Amino acid sequence: MRRTGCCHPYLRPYLLIASSNSPVIERATRKRERFVILEDTRELQCAARNAVQLHTGDVADLTRLTRVTMRLRPDRIIIGEVRGPEALALLKAWNTGHPGGITTVHANSAAAALMRLDTLIQEAGVPAQPNLVAEAVDTVVFIARTLAGRRLGQLVRIAGFDPATGYRLETITPDTREKSYACNHSADRT
Repeated sequence: MRRTGCCHPYLRPYLLIASSNSPVIERATRKRERFVILEDTRELQCAARNAVQLHTGDVADLTRLTRVTMRLRPDRIIIGEVRGPEALALLKAWNTGHPGGITTVHANSAAAALMRLDTLIQEAGVPAQPNLVAEAVDTVVFIARTLAGRRLGQLVRIAGFDPATGYRLETITPDTREKSYACNHSADRT
């Protein structure tokens, strides 16, 4: 399983949104993998035999729980929703040899989700980290709200980051043809 991220509205291994009974989680639970699930409130359900669920409290925020997770030897790190400086700890964890994870990020598009992650990283008091985002996140699933309900809006693979053009995104289509385009990172930071 690769790391996926999702931008809300919906849930997400490197940046994917997955619902509580996500097929992504369901397929992965058949293997002997260790899942660590971090949430503010218990919403996600995981049928894996080897799953640990941790929740935030007065003494442990998501950043602290993400760091503690590394001692639990997880194969998959799942955070219900990233909305602050814990984004930096999560991306660093995903870049330390863990095969995947899932999280949700609220954004208006797949490209905006990557920029949102970078903005959240800056809340940890560090400069923008677009190369870290591009290295840690393989896929973004954007779920759009429509009159017919939630639908797949975009599915993109992150092909890297170029300071001149921004994130390089490849659209993933059902027939596996890909269309590449750039997301200008600096243009939206004015």
